Amino acid sequence: MAYFLNEMSVRDLKETLKTCKTIIIPVAIVEQHGYHLPLTTDIHMAVQPLIQAGDRLNAVVAPSVNYSFSGGELTGTININPNVFATYLTEICSEFIRTGFKNVIIFLGHGGTDNTIAVKSALQMLLRRDKQIAKEVTISMIECFELSQTWLDLFNQQPERDIHAGQVETALMMHWRPDLVQDDVCIDEPYSAKMMRTDPDWYATSQKKIDHPYVVEEIFQRPEIEVGVMGFPELATPELGKLVADEMVEELVKYVDMVNAENK
Repeated sequence: MAYFLNEMSVRDLKETLKTCKTIIIPVAIVEQHGYHLPLTTDIHMAVQPLIQAGDRLNAVVAPSVNYSFSGGELTGTININPNVFATYLTEICSEFIRTGFKNVIIFLGHGGTDNTIAVKSALQMLLRRDKQIAKEVTISMIECFELSQTWLDLFNQQPERDIHAGQVETALMMHWRPDLVQDDVCIDEPYSAKMMRTDPDWYATSQKKIDHPYVVEEIFQRPEIEVGVMGFPELATPELGKLVADEMVEELVKYVDMVNAENK
């Protein structure tokens, strides 16, 4: 069964650690998701599947880490330097390992290129620098969309993908929290919207004060982006949300069971 750390006492945790050595850390961000979804959408992406898994999930669930790095600069997006965030998350992992957990699963409700690269590099360095941890502990990093084949298919569809605040995220919120989904679906002008669906990193551009290979460029959000939706929210339905949510739970439960069996 799932044990939620925010509801446990010291005695509860000590007893749980006798039989359960797996901790799941939900990781998210406060970030714009168009005008139709809440700023906390990715927190729901990280937390709701764990709640839905309930008694089927043989792991302790940590309180979510709700601030990370987006790179976007629209109102409501709270960016934490990815290196600072990765170091902070690594410290949290180290403390759970010190507590006695043998399996640490980072469950990302928010991905992002810069974010995931920084986290993975920091976790690899933890294993590289501490041979005892590397010998005894399994650390995993899962992006939520990886657990649903339906979501993956839409995420990878060509030529335009469904990524951020699009069909799937809107559908999931319709399923989990329909009270937080608003009717006014807006997207950017057609060219920008198409480019963001084609390449999720297109939102960022760069410039140099001096045009020379040695000069480090400044990276910033394209000024023409006003909404930031990367997908097709108008196609979302609660039924799709339930399908994706169920797939996520099934795959997460299977993965946790496998890790528990392999590294007791």
